[in-house]
Amino acid sequence: MNNPLDIFKALANESRIQILEWLKDPEAHFTPQEGIDLVEVGVCVSQITSKMNMNQSTASQYLSILHRVGLINAKRIGKWTYYKRNEDVINQIGLYLQKGE
Repeated sequence: MNNPLDIFKALANESRIQILEWLKDPEAHFTPQEGIDLVEVGVCVSQITSKMNMNQSTASQYLSILHRVGLINAKRIGKWTYYKRNEDVINQIGLYLQKGE
């Protein structure tokens, strides 16, 4: 797991937390993508940007922060990047909090 302090800093923004919540159940929050499974592959950056109702630069910055600390994974297919939650890291941070370390 990355530095817990860096993870908590990434989570100190309501929009980044919202992204993680949407990615927990992508089929409930995003429209189907042609030929790309929302759960297995992830959600296209353009859909996340649109749902966030902010410019692409800000959305990309938020996604980059979440990716850098390991909370989401990125997969590039052609010219598009798809994001999904990294459940291993999310579970590790939960265990870290339970231990109180």
